[in-house]
Amino acid sequence: MDLLWVLYSMLTVCMAINLEATGSHSMFTCEPITLRMCQGLSYNTTFMPNLLNHYDQQTAALAMEPFHPMVNLECSTEIRPFLCALYAPVCTEYGRVTLPCRHLCQRAKSDCYKLMDMFGVSWPDEMECSRFPECDESYPRAIDLLPSSDGTEESPSSVQRDYGFWCPRELKIEPDLGYSFMGVRDCSPPCPNMYFRKDELIFARYFIGVISIVCLSATLFTFLTFLIDVGRFRYPERPIIFYAVCYMMVSLVFFLGFLLEERVSCNAASPGRFRAATVTQGSHNKACTLLFMTLYFFTMAGSVWWVILTITWFLAAVPKWGSEAIEKKALLFHAVAWGVPGALTITLMAMNKIEGDSMSGVCFVGLYDLMALRWFLLVPLALDVVVGVVLLLAGIAALNRVRMEIPLEKENQDKLVKFMIRIGVFSILYLVPLLTVIGCYLYEQSHRSVWETTWVQERCKEYHIPCPFQVEKTSRPDIALFLIKYLMMLVVGIPSVFWVGSKKTCFEWASFFNGQRKKDAVHESRQVLQEPDFTQLLLRDPNTPVVRKSRGTSTQGTSTHASSTHLAMLDEPPSASTSRASSVRSKSSSFHGSLHRSRDGRYTACSYRGVEERLPHGSTLRLNDPLQHCAVNRLDSHSRHGSLQRLESQSRHSSVRDLSITAQAIQSSPGNGIHRVVEEDATKA
Repeated sequence: MDLLWVLYSMLTVCMAINLEATGSHSMFTCEPITLRMCQGLSYNTTFMPNLLNHYDQQTAALAMEPFHPMVNLECSTEIRPFLCALYAPVCTEYGRVTLPCRHLCQRAKSDCYKLMDMFGVSWPDEMECSRFPECDESYPRAIDLLPSSDGTEESPSSVQRDYGFWCPRELKIEPDLGYSFMGVRDCSPPCPNMYFRKDELIFARYFIGVISIVCLSATLFTFLTFLIDVGRFRYPERPIIFYAVCYMMVSLVFFLGFLLEERVSCNAASPGRFRAATVTQGSHNKACTLLFMTLYFFTMAGSVWWVILTITWFLAAVPKWGSEAIEKKALLFHAVAWGVPGALTITLMAMNKIEGDSMSGVCFVGLYDLMALRWFLLVPLALDVVVGVVLLLAGIAALNRVRMEIPLEKENQDKLVKFMIRIGVFSILYLVPLLTVIGCYLYEQSHRSVWETTWVQERCKEYHIPCPFQVEKTSRPDIALFLIKYLMMLVVGIPSVFWVGSKKTCFEWASFFNGQRKKDAVHESRQVLQEPDFTQLLLRDPNTPVVRKSRGTSTQGTSTHASSTHLAMLDEPPSASTSRASSVRSKSSSFHGSLHRSRDGRYTACSYRGVEERLPHGSTLRLNDPLQHCAVNRLDSHSRHGSLQRLESQSRHSSVRDLSITAQAIQSSPGNGIHRVVEEDATKA
């Protein structure tokens, strides 16, 4: 018998649902009651959502299914009006809800309690009688059917509630796509952007397009300058090139978004299915996924390369690592710079956090999801800024301490100060835009809930969804905030031009276009000579002559750290006024590390033979006869097996005297030694 009642109840539920009206309600106003159980009462209209937060009458009918046996068996005359008061309340005014009396609830519960226990149905907590007002009248009361303006005061049993956000029918998405909007699953934000007018969005799109072209041109110029002269940019400044490449790709993605408009970032509308254009989410859209991967990966990689740049500067300034020592860690730098952003990108794709940006036309993260904004944008960027600033300040402090404590020539002190200023200006040009972007993200995540509530309040009647209740604060975002955010996201890549921009770069490009670029080994060696070796300048004795090292020549006297040569680049244009005598003196100053070592471990000055042979006719610089005799004996030693003892004997008598004569010639020449070498190399470069 019980089984028959259950089958009868299920059949009644199916008959009670009008399939033509089971969709989500089209208007948040009074609508006819389609529930068979609640038809034939003293009222015939209701509205949704009801007191139990059922969005439509179909959902309410399914929730009433367990109570059908009690209604059909008529365990109480009060059970049907009480259930309909909760599942299909009377519609009086927009947003006003009337509650049944407490005594009505108590009588229905007491009369049907035994039958409910027989069918295994428990009394729900949301239907607890203590929640209803203290009165003893049938539902609906006469005062509930009157407009509030006609009554002297509002009924104490009439309440307004905040139902939260209900996804409009136009914004609903298929369940298998994993969309989410304002905490509601299978829902997506409207497209175009829900905060701004159409004219504002058009202006923003063209603004972003122009800025992306400027940044793309600047970063591409930096990268091409590097390709023209690869040897010019060595560690510790090499990360600037990779940093420029990262923001070149970021600019390229924004430029593509400008060209694509909303074709990738938005799902097309489907009027036949009552679907409006919505924001693309997840990885089902391949083009959107590709744009997201490129944009997010290179954005994070650019910030990591900034940290690596500060690390290389720190290693060059504090422990005095040279270019060769830092370059040995290049594999580790690349693993971190590309590995960490790659891991974050894969994680976001696995979490399905990709979101289309209808304003810029690209796909990114954190546009509507606050959790993704905090943990995948704010935290990584803030961490990169903190680590980079700490290392940068430590390196600058170390350079300043060296400048104050160790005596240097005035010219080299000026160059060190200029280099410190250059680092500072470059860092400021990078940090100010990045900190502005972080500030925009912080402001956005703190005001996002207010913006969303304001949007729901303004569009609830249009979308026919419940309006917010007791809104304390309303606010709309300013378009200028988003324009500043996009501007700083792109401008942050332009400081790389500041580093490569110099007269030397102009001459390199001019030579490249004129086809006069030299590619011989001497030219590559002199590129290194255009930069002073600050490590030797800082560690040498003040009375010791300045000695230059040249890549591609003998470097037997190189220090352990190989020098911090590239800490202070000298981008000087060629000068035609350098004299031939200055060239001779600069060549003679490269005697460091050029001594010839004999079999018994002694050093001779015989290697000066090549220097003497290259002296121009009429030069005033002469080497003594024993030095020439030593050179002849050195040549004879290669052809005669018995000449080694005589060569060693003469080298012992002549090496000390020859070196002293050469040192006196260098010290007696006017001007600074390193300055003459730099001028001479710059002249012939």
